[in-house]
Amino acid sequence: MLGRNVILAGLLLLTGCSRNVDHKGKTPLVGIGQNFLYKEDLQADMPAGISGEDSLRFTHEYIRNWIEDELLYRKAEGNIPDDASVDELVSTYRRSLITHIYQEELINQKLGNTISAEEITRYYNQNSGLFCADEPYIKGLFIKVPANIPNIAKVRSWYKKNSQEAIDMLEKFSIGNAVHYEYFYDRWLPVSHFSVKIPLKAIDSDSDYLSRNRNVEVRDSAFCYFLHVEDFLPKGDQLPIERAEREIKEILINLKRVEFIKQMKKDLYDDASEHNDIIYY
Repeated sequence: MLGRNVILAGLLLLTGCSRNVDHKGKTPLVGIGQNFLYKEDLQADMPAGISGEDSLRFTHEYIRNWIEDELLYRKAEGNIPDDASVDELVSTYRRSLITHIYQEELINQKLGNTISAEEITRYYNQNSGLFCADEPYIKGLFIKVPANIPNIAKVRSWYKKNSQEAIDMLEKFSIGNAVHYEYFYDRWLPVSHFSVKIPLKAIDSDSDYLSRNRNVEVRDSAFCYFLHVEDFLPKGDQLPIERAEREIKEILINLKRVEFIKQMKKDLYDDASEHNDIIYY
């Protein structure tokens, strides 16, 4: 470990001793030929929250990988006899990539807003078997409060009731007291959305748990968690249209994509022909 730390320290000290190269304000860590690994690039890729020994280990492995990749590339570059074929492949790939990016941008601009709600509903109704829930979905209410909060009995009473009065009281109470409050009587949310918020393994292990237990209260040393399930959609049932809407829109855009690109190419050809931009030899 001492050797590794010495290497890292040496690399950081050498950042100020690189050859007379314009690094455009960046701080070089190591260089091979005219290529450099910069401190800023390493920092950008370093995982958030990493520190101490883990940070040193990541830095060492990152620099080592960069050096190995650079050396392998230089070795490969010096042993490919026909650079022209590589340049041709790169040129072909670049043309394809630019064309693809342009087409995708154009398709999103032109077709993204042309998919109507009526089209989505019609496709949903005609292809209902395609849209099945891969996990249970629920509607209801969730609130998380400190375990020692006063008037916890009132929260226990309010969260179970689907009445405007109870919801109003709960919303007012949550403003100054709740750690998290979520009202979703008006939309379906996947159960996995709450399994990470409530310390209750049964939500994950039993797909029908919330079908049988519509009012869930869990307590740990710090918080109380209350979940009311007003409606339950089992796994395998048809997804509500609002949950399938984005997928349907993408499907409809893809169905129109081929015709759109075909028409775009024709328009470009007709325009170029009209302006005598095409020269036949």
